[in-house]
Amino acid sequence: MLRLLSIFVKIKKSIIMSKQYLWVTFLFVAIFTFNSCKKDDPVIVDPPELITSLNYTLTPSGGGDAITLTFQDLDGDGGNDPIIYGGTLAVNEIYTGSLELLNESVTPSEDITEEIEEDDEDHQFFFQTDVTGLSVTYNDQDADGNPVGLASTVSTGIAASGMLTVILRHQPDKEANGVSDGSIDLAGGETDIEVQFPINVQ
Repeated sequence: MLRLLSIFVKIKKSIIMSKQYLWVTFLFVAIFTFNSCKKDDPVIVDPPELITSLNYTLTPSGGGDAITLTFQDLDGDGGNDPIIYGGTLAVNEIYTGSLELLNESVTPSEDITEEIEEDDEDHQFFFQTDVTGLSVTYNDQDADGNPVGLASTVSTGIAASGMLTVILRHQPDKEANGVSDGSIDLAGGETDIEVQFPINVQ
């Protein structure tokens, strides 16, 4: 009888240890499977837009023909030089500015302007100039109330000449100091396109 009891106790201990072993094995497999799934999760990358053309149309508030500043580089970086047309603006005039961006490397051409409008929180244009008396202000906002720059107001002063630089930043820090006022210094992000237009004010 004692021998049977001893055998029963041994069997019971063996069953308990087997259950513990199975539980530890299950836990190990579950952790390994979870980590494997995490490693296999796709990394979503938001690539910058391919822009081959940029048109900046300036319509004078006092009437008259609109002036379009144009950049086109159909073969991209490293190929032929881009074609750039500046413009002549009138003194003491206010212009309504409108930007259009295209990817003409595909057929039909892709309207990047629409993509920027849909994803405006991740984009901002910056305008820099050495033309005396010329200034550019934002005339649009994203969903958070921060500037975008697809729509703008350009004001001229005295007769002068120089360059107007248009820069599009992808995923800038719009909350950084000065960025909402058009300062690019602390904006960060990645430059999608940067164009210098020759400007004459006369």
